[in-house]
Amino acid sequence: MLGVWFEITLWKRILGALVLGVIIGAIWGPGSESIGWIGDLFLRLIRMVVVPLVFVTLVAGVVSMGDPSKLGSLGVKTLALYMATTLAAIVIGLTMAVILQPGVGVDFSTATPTTVQEAMPLSDRLMDIVPINPVAALADGNILAIIFFALLMGVSLLTIGEKGRPVADLMDASSEMMLKITHWVMEVAPFGVLALIAEMAGTKGVAALYDVLALVLAVVLSCLAHMIIVHGLLVMKTMLKLSPTSYFRGARDAMLVAFSTSSSSATLPVSMSVAEENLGISPVVASTVLPLGATINMDGTALYVGIVSVFAAQAFGVELGLADYALIAGSTTLVSVGTAAVPSASLFLMPAVMGAIGLSPEQIAMAVGFVLPFDRPLDMLRTSVNIGGDLSVATTVANWEGEFDKEVFDRPLKY
Repeated sequence: MLGVWFEITLWKRILGALVLGVIIGAIWGPGSESIGWIGDLFLRLIRMVVVPLVFVTLVAGVVSMGDPSKLGSLGVKTLALYMATTLAAIVIGLTMAVILQPGVGVDFSTATPTTVQEAMPLSDRLMDIVPINPVAALADGNILAIIFFALLMGVSLLTIGEKGRPVADLMDASSEMMLKITHWVMEVAPFGVLALIAEMAGTKGVAALYDVLALVLAVVLSCLAHMIIVHGLLVMKTMLKLSPTSYFRGARDAMLVAFSTSSSSATLPVSMSVAEENLGISPVVASTVLPLGATINMDGTALYVGIVSVFAAQAFGVELGLADYALIAGSTTLVSVGTAAVPSASLFLMPAVMGAIGLSPEQIAMAVGFVLPFDRPLDMLRTSVNIGGDLSVATTVANWEGEFDKEVFDRPLKY
């Protein structure tokens, strides 16, 4: 029986768990909350490996470069691509919101106003990159600070040469160890996904989505358009001359886990695994680009915030001009850098963006309170877009840096 289970490819097991979870949640209702601990256990397991995996693989990746100057080239290209794809996502979202006008005729009188914390200012986020105490950064899971310290450690090992070889070998062995642990954790994924989806469907349901079908439609169509047009056609087919089908096939495991967990950070170990095994991305690029992407690349989140901001403006009768749309695009791109890679992180961005186009604190509170009941189902979708974007950028950077194995990318995966 166990043999049959493991013969089924992981993505099929996860997808089956998603469907079964929805059915169980719909039938069981609020009682499905009783199995929520299984989903929480899965999340704890996957978060357990995030920090050590990022740290050791990044140090090992930098050492394997052999040339510190290559790190600068890789970093510049990565940041430029992340900002460009995020801006493209926002433009698509704003365009869809203008076409569908989801906020026209919406009545916020039944909404329960809610208080939402503002996103961390960009200046504070940039300052937070440099850890006062690297050990504390590791303990707190501060990914940007961990990346910064790991880069310094990797470059220092390169510069001291043979004297640093024992530590470099230790990091390389530790990287292999953490990847193996990640594989073991991923075998638990179908059970964790089933519990997470069943709890969500049973306790919150998706009925609330019917109240705002136009907004839901705008978000879904924008997410699909961004993934297919930007990452599938423009990036893969036009820029890289690669098969979009192979890209989506290779990224599917990570995107399914992202859909169920609604967390880019929790999905990071899976992203790194599929990047190397399915997409042919070298460990050097995967260990550098993907942790950074989980922190600053929020294509789906930025897209969603832009749509909801226009939705709120339309509902309150606020006229938006071209300059206002440009302000939404620019402010969303910037504040997305300061968001956390956790479920419903977009709720922290909305006040800053809505405030930029003139909505009052009371209007912002009502708008956020209105979308809050159905935020989780949409959060699942936009997190998948975030992860898909991370893997697309990593594939692009790997191509440009000569760290890409096309044979692995094109290799047929088990169905």
